Amino acid sequence: MILARVIGTIWATRKYETVKGYKLQFIQPVDAKLNEVGDPVVAVDTIGAGPGEIVFYATSSESVIAMDVDMAPVDASIVGIVDSINSKN
Repeated sequence: MILARVIGTIWATRKYETVKGYKLQFIQPVDAKLNEVGDPVVAVDTIGAGPGEIVFYATSSESVIAMDVDMAPVDASIVGIVDSINSKN
């Protein structure tokens, strides 16, 4: 799983049937020190995260596991909200 910060919400008037009922969030991957890493990603929000929150997300075929469907055209899904990060580095 990868850390990210929610940087926005995507509004869609039409969605693929299996992602209806889920928010689409724009997330920026970050490292353990919250420095931006790579490009922003669109992720299905399965937990109700909001803008500015640090989350962790799954990618690839594992991203569908957090949803209540068998198959969906999803490359990333938010699966948790981070309360704190403790790093020794």
